[in-house]
Amino acid sequence: MKNEVIFAPSLMCIDFMNAYDDVKVLEKHFGMLHADIMDGHFAPNITLSPGFVESVKKITKLPVDAHLMVEHPNDYIDTLAKAGADYITVHAETIIPNAFRTINRIKESGAKPGVALCPATPLEVIDSYIDMIDLLLIMTVDIGYAGQRFIPQMMKKIEHADRLRTENGYNFLIQVDGCIGKDVYKKLFDNGVNVYVMGTAGLFEEGMSLDAASEKMQKEFFLETGVCQRDSNSK
Repeated sequence: MKNEVIFAPSLMCIDFMNAYDDVKVLEKHFGMLHADIMDGHFAPNITLSPGFVESVKKITKLPVDAHLMVEHPNDYIDTLAKAGADYITVHAETIIPNAFRTINRIKESGAKPGVALCPATPLEVIDSYIDMIDLLLIMTVDIGYAGQRFIPQMMKKIEHADRLRTENGYNFLIQVDGCIGKDVYKKLFDNGVNVYVMGTAGLFEEGMSLDAASEKMQKEFFLETGVCQRDSNSK
């Protein structure tokens, strides 16, 4: 688990006028896709939708993680499961009154439950149900927009999560999202990160084809970390 590497390109960064072709390029190179769903309330932006996830799942077999940055995540779970979302990741900050009900509902829908933490939210908030999740998403920037700087204090939270996982025999994947690029690859890998949400900092480069950018990103990651590419879930 600790050394498993999966790259999950952020679908909010693709060219929507060329969405089909972009998804097919990403499918060729990577092992997962990440769909940010924001409602303009919990996160100060409006992005993708369950309908978009459904459209993507019609053209790819890659697993999709639907990251719900919304005030009322329970309103989306059944729709996303029917749309084909493989993981449904809800924010710990939004499920405090009914966390067990929400996680069980995700499981009953057929999807795998994930929980996300904003940078200022401590890991201790999910102590009571951390053993129930399949994915832990640690945000490394404040939620809402691409192009922010990586928050270095998150390295301690990631290290803490990996230590808890190891000491207790938990099986959740550790995912990071927010300004994931060349300068943090090695520290993230060494601290136990499995899933890397790739956005404008490491993958989607202006003036470079997505195919070339995908190859460049992976080459940089494997060079920085010393990981053998065949040991990852990249293509």
